[in-house]
Amino acid sequence: MTFTNQIVAVAICRTPYKQKFGIPRQPGLVEARGYVELEPHVNHIDAVRGIEQYSHLWLLFCFHENLAQGWKTTVRPPRLGGNEKLGVFATRSTFRPNGIGQSVVKLHGVVQRKGKVCLEISGMDLLDGTPIIDIKPYIPFSDSIIDAIGGIAQEAPHLISVVFSAHANAQIKRYAEQENYTDLALLIRGVLGQDPRPAYKKAKDDPKLYQVALYDLDVFWQMAVDDNEQEYILVLELKPGKCG
Repeated sequence: MTFTNQIVAVAICRTPYKQKFGIPRQPGLVEARGYVELEPHVNHIDAVRGIEQYSHLWLLFCFHENLAQGWKTTVRPPRLGGNEKLGVFATRSTFRPNGIGQSVVKLHGVVQRKGKVCLEISGMDLLDGTPIIDIKPYIPFSDSIIDAIGGIAQEAPHLISVVFSAHANAQIKRYAEQENYTDLALLIRGVLGQDPRPAYKKAKDDPKLYQVALYDLDVFWQMAVDDNEQEYILVLELKPGKCG
């Protein structure tokens, strides 16, 4: 069957995630705050009339930074350690034939920002600047299936402990005095607690220094081991970012 339809973004998502590395692999895992800004052709308050009656929304979006790389019939899900393959349609891979994704986010309200109608949201797993192609209300009685089977993702991912060095902790306290960074410590713990490293890095000693971009900051961290030989993430320092 031949079907073509030009899809134009209805909104742009503004998030703390300035690069793909570090973005949660599913929505709702990190309580990051952001906005959905309506595009000019739909930028009218009537387009979101009544939306406040819903606690959550579905965002349909485009994996815009992956489109040029194409797709393959099979992928290696991180849940399987990156060693086993599944069909692309049996996964949430970002490399898809049409590059379309969907996420559930929490709605906090409707606001105006710089003349744009915006939805204030949290829990998104989207790169800053992601094009939104549709917005729909989340309907609990039909969208939540109590006895659903989640395949390889039946359980929530294991969280790893995150510890701040004295230097990083002092930096975060200073940043927290600014309005844009009030949730910075919580955001860093949430993002790094998911252990964003590639799956193949998790099965061996890993002395690498990592960096993740949040807001306009670069957060530097590495793996460490405590006295009980349990791994944790040590946040070393924050620097003004290159992606912000």
